[in-house]
Amino acid sequence: MTRVLIVEDSPVEQALLAHILNSDPSIEVAGVADDGQKALSAVERLNPDLVTMDIHMPNLNGFETTRRIMEENPLPIVIVSGSTNIMDADKTFRAMEAGALALVRKPRGVGHPDHAGDARELIKTVKAMSEVKVVKRWARARAPLPQPNPVIIDRAPAEIRAVAIGASTGGPAVLQTIISGLPADFPAPVLIVQHMSAGFMESFVAWISSSTRFPVKLGVHGEIIVPGTAYLAPDGFHMLAGKDGRITLARNGDASGLCPSVARLFRSVAEAFGQNAVGVLLTGMGRDGADELKLMRSMGAVTIVQDRESSVVFGMPGEALRLDAADYVLPPERIAGFLAGIVKPRSGGASDRKLLPLYRT
Repeated sequence: MTRVLIVEDSPVEQALLAHILNSDPSIEVAGVADDGQKALSAVERLNPDLVTMDIHMPNLNGFETTRRIMEENPLPIVIVSGSTNIMDADKTFRAMEAGALALVRKPRGVGHPDHAGDARELIKTVKAMSEVKVVKRWARARAPLPQPNPVIIDRAPAEIRAVAIGASTGGPAVLQTIISGLPADFPAPVLIVQHMSAGFMESFVAWISSSTRFPVKLGVHGEIIVPGTAYLAPDGFHMLAGKDGRITLARNGDASGLCPSVARLFRSVAEAFGQNAVGVLLTGMGRDGADELKLMRSMGAVTIVQDRESSVVFGMPGEALRLDAADYVLPPERIAGFLAGIVKPRSGGASDRKLLPLYRT
């Protein structure tokens, strides 16, 4: 039985969330708090398995409440937001940066045609996130990480023309770390699939663009991909890279049922760029993209997975490792430096990279 604390200031929304969650026999609503301060007390008193968190609340908003819980009594937190407004993106995604695991749309009312779908997504997310083991976030700066042992690259990488990244649970904060570390003149386009609840991708793009100062945008069908720009797959579309250097958006099905799919992106990048690509698979549940990262590696691309210690969920990268699909295993703070080192301006020759110190954890 998963015991859930609902943190929500609206009595109507409290009742709706409690009704939905209690409808599943494996979930029990342990309590309700209508502001952040009460939520902190309820976490200590009730010891729930998971918290659903509103963002806009009196006294202490959802971001600050999430941060405090993750510093004092860490447990899985799911942001339940009724707003997909870009103006609200900062607090929402800062809460995810502070340790919240997932973001779902606040369910529409019982009479709304999308109510049943919203309810299913909420229950599915709560069940999945309740299984995630979270760790305490420290309020003060952490001690510097130990330097990894450098290794000599065993092959001179070809000219890199595209970087493809796939992420799911825990991905937003990791993507922010990686993109923040890329230089402004990064000489390759970055193509990204991030699994996210429908309706929030535009807000996520606005947040990550403003918080990283790196050009980030939604992919547009037929658009030419250019160096120094990150493209995210929009809601409800697979994003593919073509041999002509253009983006293709497609709605046709995928065997996994995921849309957008990391697998579809990686496969298209493998076919379009072969050895002239880098594939990066980050934290996430399931195995989306694992086989296709293996395909990229077999075609000569450089492949990277996030390490277990920094992954919220080691599903996708773990599956890739099991398949021997990864050249390198790195924490997020190392991935950007790795990319900046291996992706050289086109004026640089491959010989410049033969002794480049790369890192394997």
